[in-house]
Amino acid sequence: MNGSFFLCKQIISINSLFSASIRDIGSSILNTNICFSNLVNILNSIIIIEEEAQSLFSIDGIIKTIVSIGFLNLIFVFSIRYILVKVFVLISPFAILSAAMPSTNSFFKSWFKSLLSLLLIESFSSLILIVMFSLNYSPSDVVSKLLFVGAVFALMRVNSFTRDIIGGISIDVQNYLYSLRGMGKFK
Repeated sequence: MNGSFFLCKQIISINSLFSASIRDIGSSILNTNICFSNLVNILNSIIIIEEEAQSLFSIDGIIKTIVSIGFLNLIFVFSIRYILVKVFVLISPFAILSAAMPSTNSFFKSWFKSLLSLLLIESFSSLILIVMFSLNYSPSDVVSKLLFVGAVFALMRVNSFTRDIIGGISIDVQNYLYSLRGMGKFK
């Protein structure tokens, strides 16, 4: 129990090194820095909206709006993920202690599965980012813009993919928005 924070720190460090090595391999192959700020730069380079009010309702305006909403979703999802990893580290002494008793062993198993799924989201996101940066996007090609939208959608769904493969908890913002919408209705 005393070494639980050390154990969590080592697990998080290993995961961070693994995902950083994935991004470094992708950076050396593609000769570009693989990060979200460069992803926004790619978006701004392939989708250009003029100052006219009608250009917002063009295909470029609609695609940029969809991708921007996707980026907001990613900000919320990764913020919730960061907070949940901190919470799981804080409850790690109790989770590791619960592994000692057969009646509470299921708590440890679900805690470990959830922590592992939260950590693997980072590695899967790195792989999706490498695929996104390996594609060639053209400002004049609508298909490449739609590929970009699909790649952002894949980043948004990486939590669901991880949860389906490993299990764990869900941090999808869409589920929370639907539940908040349902709370607003009075019967």
